[in-house]
Amino acid sequence: MQTQHNIYIGASQNMSYTADESVNLIVTSPPYPMIEMWDEIMSKQNPKIGKALTNNPDEAFELMHQELDKVWTECFRVLKKGGFLCVNIGDATRTINSNFSLYNNHSRIAKACLGLGFVGLPNIIWRKQTNAPNKFMGSGMLPCGAYVTLEHEWILIFRKGDKRSYKTAEEKENRMFSSFFWEERNTWFSDVWDIKGTKQRIMQSQTRERSAAYPFEVPYRLINMFSQRGDVVLDPFLGTGTTMQAALLCGRNSCGYDIDPAFEKITRDSIQALKLDNCNAAIKQRLDDHTAFIADRENAGKEVKHFNKILNVPVMTGQEEKITLHYLKRIDCPNEGNIRVEYIENSDFTSLPHTSSDTLF
Repeated sequence: MQTQHNIYIGASQNMSYTADESVNLIVTSPPYPMIEMWDEIMSKQNPKIGKALTNNPDEAFELMHQELDKVWTECFRVLKKGGFLCVNIGDATRTINSNFSLYNNHSRIAKACLGLGFVGLPNIIWRKQTNAPNKFMGSGMLPCGAYVTLEHEWILIFRKGDKRSYKTAEEKENRMFSSFFWEERNTWFSDVWDIKGTKQRIMQSQTRERSAAYPFEVPYRLINMFSQRGDVVLDPFLGTGTTMQAALLCGRNSCGYDIDPAFEKITRDSIQALKLDNCNAAIKQRLDDHTAFIADRENAGKEVKHFNKILNVPVMTGQEEKITLHYLKRIDCPNEGNIRVEYIENSDFTSLPHTSSDTLF
């Protein structure tokens, strides 16, 4: 099996390289309106934003979202019917002209996407773990002057139209190959995720010093949850390429856009730097975790009724009996913006080296 991954440089308000209804899943984290690090980039899209930030923050908030609205319109165009849009977004707090206020980014994006015709689905609250001892903003211990600290972000989930249909035997079997384990389902489909953030510092970009990237685990879960092997995953705000890295580890095709030309090289270099042993260890971690789960269940005297012959492990349900994991054999970057990945066949699963995945990302 092979997958293809393409990096496009350009504004995601016009994803001209992507055809209508050609994408199965979109996973992204856009610039957060009213977060200061994005002011300059947003103002370049519309100079009125910079002016409004000084005297009319509510107008600036709306103008920023109008720029994002153009992206959601493109997302609706390129998504296949039954495809999903997953948006990681945080709300913002900011003081302008001595006035402190909350700016509800998640609700404004939800309103825009529903207006386009997306179906709103249950969202996920990503609770970002922090070691900060101060859980408030404002006047310390004095009442009526302190503010709750935002320690979570949203993962908004939308679908284009009705559920995806599976009509042929081949389509149904491919879906079975891409199933997830019973215990993964119980964790992934919870509406609260506790996942640590990731390092933000970047050195090669001319537009910003922080990547604003989400941790690998976020797109990795979403891609497994809402797509299947061979699907196309799109990130319209590709950045350092975390979504693309997760897609290639999941056996999906992918593409992404970024307005900053420097990120083509940053993304390509990050993928070229991936060590195959570490990637495969990260993929195999799913199997190792499942094996440990089954062992604990059997030691507790609980029955496990089904068996996956491909992975040679007991499983909880019949829907897990054909789960297949695809390990990386080769990553090629033949030219700028183009990445190809080749995978190991099923018969080679047992020959994988035992390497830690802790240092993968």
